[in-house]
Amino acid sequence: MAELNGQCMCGAVTVRASACEPVLRACHCDMCRRWTSGMFLSVSADPESIEADGPVRSYRSSDWAERAFCDICGSALWYMTTHDNVRNLAAGLFENAAGGSMTFEFYSDRKPRGYALAGDHRRLTEAECLAMFAPEETAGDNA
Repeated sequence: MAELNGQCMCGAVTVRASACEPVLRACHCDMCRRWTSGMFLSVSADPESIEADGPVRSYRSSDWAERAFCDICGSALWYMTTHDNVRNLAAGLFENAAGGSMTFEFYSDRKPRGYALAGDHRRLTEAECLAMFAPEETAGDNA
């Protein structure tokens, strides 16, 4: 089990978690791109192991998700699905993105033409993501 220790840009928020095998995920939805000015890269961790200390703020960005950030420097901390409280930690909190390997791209058909992620990993379209995560009454909205 890998121990992950990270922090926001200013160091006011620290995050600790454990992961059997850290994996990276990229999201290209409109909200993630507005939030980070690019794709949101997250690292998976054991949900029960996640601890965060410091001035954490959160924003309910949709009917099924909220995003957390440092209240001082604004660094992205995690994306959380509200039905199960699963947090996907911002990969940038950890040295070398926690050493994770890319496994998923969400909203792959929404990514800007100016960049592409290399490698052989699963790429889900907007329709596939909505079918997987969105409550039926909000289908068509971004994450």
